[in-house]
Amino acid sequence: MSLYAYSLLSIVGINIMLAVSLNLITGFCGQVSLGHGAFFGAGAYAAALCAVAGMPVPVALLAGLFVAGLLGLLVGFASVRLREDFLAVTTIGVGFLLVGFVRKQSWLGAEMGISKIPASGLGPDGNAVMILLFALATIAFSLYLKRSWMGFAFRAVADDEQAARTLAIPASTYKLVAFAIGTAIAGLAGGLYTYFTQFIVPDSFGFILSVTLMAMVVIGGTGSTWGVVVGTIILTLLPEAFRFINEYRLLIFGGLLVLVMRFAPGGLAGIVTSATRRLRRA
Repeated sequence: MSLYAYSLLSIVGINIMLAVSLNLITGFCGQVSLGHGAFFGAGAYAAALCAVAGMPVPVALLAGLFVAGLLGLLVGFASVRLREDFLAVTTIGVGFLLVGFVRKQSWLGAEMGISKIPASGLGPDGNAVMILLFALATIAFSLYLKRSWMGFAFRAVADDEQAARTLAIPASTYKLVAFAIGTAIAGLAGGLYTYFTQFIVPDSFGFILSVTLMAMVVIGGTGSTWGVVVGTIILTLLPEAFRFINEYRLLIFGGLLVLVMRFAPGGLAGIVTSATRRLRRA
């Protein structure tokens, strides 16, 4: 395989981890987060600092996971009582705060970012395999979580928080857990991204990335792990297959998002489910 193919596989794997982790927060627990890129960036910078300091790859990845998860907990504590649009605005603010903070810190490279990050030593093919293995593990974890007792509690909170409380389900606790798990996985993806690019800048983790990830979740099918995976693969490969539309990517993603919300609120997963039911009835 060519270097381009390995790079493309790596990007797909990282995007799958990010979209599935956002789906844990938004699809499973009903929390609208439009600042997921910030936690991705927090993990990337934590891993980059560890890598530059000469720490092993596993330590750097764990640092990215821990830092992003801790930041997710702090944001969760601050916004656990917020709902829908208020929570969305709060998470947008977190994203802008992180990018603004990094741009002013010389020890984080400020506007220029962090460059010359040591390689993982695995090579392009090894990096791609490592990223894809983590992506598969994220998918498997999401599928397991959805069928577990915690997954049922998440869905109860998402469907009707007040009704969940009457059933002795601590809604605030489960919202915090979902936020911590989702952001921690995003931080792990950030660490993998650091070793993949060996160069990071603040603008890579801004609002545009967060909106793109939300588009992947909604178009794939909010709450559906496989739907989100398929949606992520399509929206990642589409600009690569049709380079002439790359500069119109956000416009196309926005248009697709509007069309899906208007005509197929369940996304690709909802379309498949509806078609399957019709076939069974026929």
